[in-house]
Amino acid sequence: MDKDTQIALGIEGWAAEDVPANGPILTSFPGNSAVPTQEAWTATFQSKGLRTSKDPFTEASVGSFNHINSVDPATKERSYAATAYYHPVKDRENLVVITGANVEKILFHTQSSGEIKANVVQYRHNGEVQTVTAIKEVILAAGAFQSPKILELSGIGNSELLTKHGIEVVKDLPGVGENLQDHLVCGVSYKAVDSLETLDALARQEPEAIGQAMQEYATNRTGLLTSTGIDAYAYLPVLDHGSGLGQERLLNLIRENRPPETDRAAQAVYSLASKALLDQASPSGAYLPFRAQDGLPVDLSWCPKSPTGTSPGKFVTITVLLSNPISRGSVHIRSGDPADAPIIDPAYLSNPVDVEILAEHLLQIEKIAASEPFSSKILAQPLQRRNPAADLKGDLDHAKRLARTSSISMWHPGGACAMLPLELGGVVDSSLRVYGVRGLRVVDSSMMPLVSNANLQSLVYGVAEKAADLIKKEWEQI
Repeated sequence: MDKDTQIALGIEGWAAEDVPANGPILTSFPGNSAVPTQEAWTATFQSKGLRTSKDPFTEASVGSFNHINSVDPATKERSYAATAYYHPVKDRENLVVITGANVEKILFHTQSSGEIKANVVQYRHNGEVQTVTAIKEVILAAGAFQSPKILELSGIGNSELLTKHGIEVVKDLPGVGENLQDHLVCGVSYKAVDSLETLDALARQEPEAIGQAMQEYATNRTGLLTSTGIDAYAYLPVLDHGSGLGQERLLNLIRENRPPETDRAAQAVYSLASKALLDQASPSGAYLPFRAQDGLPVDLSWCPKSPTGTSPGKFVTITVLLSNPISRGSVHIRSGDPADAPIIDPAYLSNPVDVEILAEHLLQIEKIAASEPFSSKILAQPLQRRNPAADLKGDLDHAKRLARTSSISMWHPGGACAMLPLELGGVVDSSLRVYGVRGLRVVDSSMMPLVSNANLQSLVYGVAEKAADLIKKEWEQI
């Protein structure tokens, strides 16, 4: 990669380390490196001493950088589990993939030693109940919402809940379905300079723009469809919490909202999350400049002039997601019927610490938008917000109200089958095995005791790779 491209991408310095990426998931930097968003973003953070000097893809860091996508750099097509892991082995005789099937529960038998072992999976396919027997073990990888549901339907979970729904208790594990976490995201849309290429026409579903983008991608693998519109990132703490009154305010906030001492599980997770918040070398927010208008909900009772649909023109939205949420939700079965969807309570912003931290980050967005060279190169002057409710004017209470009314999920749920000690509400051990049951592991984002700083994708792949190694080692196949 030439020096000019490295500078535009903001990776000069650590790019020279040339750390090889040998995994099956192919990656590349997004879209067109000539889009000025990347370079302006990097230069702005550089001027504030906040550009990361380390590769953020190999170690934790604070500062700005330009991220990579899981896109094949040659074909410009998505690289994901199917293309990287399934397609190369899909013709193996010992691999059978059944689509359109819904797992209903796992069945167990009690061995002569008294141990409970998972040995059968019951599922419904084409309207019929069928079963498959596991000779060695069952791997549950249904995700943060469905894995706890399947465990509970199988008799593993809080005994009171299971009994209430007429399910025979196999193993009383109160942590199943608890400790649910997700990244909440909020932001501010600003009118962009006319020369900037944005995805707003696609957001408005304009037929001509969609047709042109599809034609350009099909012909040259270029254009708007090669990018999500997110070209850069920044990991930041709340800078005002670094010292003085800001740090004192944060310490008091954490002390005042600590869970009761009787709840050891909540205390343990709270301590870990709050430790990260207090560390200025650890980000509490991930920032993304998005080359399009936002689709965030609005509260018309608060601001009647807020837009309720898409707007004409070009926009750049600076969003921030809450990296270390303190709030904990839950996901549980609503009945013993496998066809019923689970009850999901994300409990977003239920802890005042989260409200405060997200609001502080929203105020930092205002500072970024007003900083050079990003402000004048990317945003129309004077700054014009798409939603008048997002004109925060440095008011923390105003920012809190925006956080409560206009935040949405980043779709990064995890934690509902946490890898924690059993006495602290854990569901799986360090080998991802369900406590008290042989032959059953959970391998998905639900095992995370804490969600990671930003997107969970690479971490989930890492968990799956580690699980594969653990399983092969146990059965002496490596």
